[in-house]
Amino acid sequence: MVEINYPAVEHIIEFNHLALALVKVKKADKPVVLSKPKLHEIVEECEKAQGEVYDKAVVLLTGIIKKHPFASGNRRTAFLVMVDFLLDNNAACALKDDPENARVLPGIREGFYTSEEIKEWIKHGKIHSFKR
Repeated sequence: MVEINYPAVEHIIEFNHLALALVKVKKADKPVVLSKPKLHEIVEECEKAQGEVYDKAVVLLTGIIKKHPFASGNRRTAFLVMVDFLLDNNAACALKDDPENARVLPGIREGFYTSEEIKEWIKHGKIHSFKR
């Protein structure tokens, strides 16, 4: 069985600071943790998730996006944490620096995509467009 490295809560918080420093969206963006217990819950759910590293990456990504543990930058943070998680576990991520990828994240927040669709997107970079 392959040992999987999981992110520490403090590491996720550091990624929130980084996400807000790298990508300015709103002047009011502030790296504030709204709920550390939610962050612990997300990491725990990732650890308990069945399946391969990509299944766990989906849990991490969707958990941060949907549980909204930060005042700002939840989607940006979730994306960075997910990519770092995959790299830390020697797993490839097919997603490129493409504005189209940012359009998927609101769809994840709104439950538009299934876990399998998100996994396919992470592994192969392909997903149907999000439409409200």
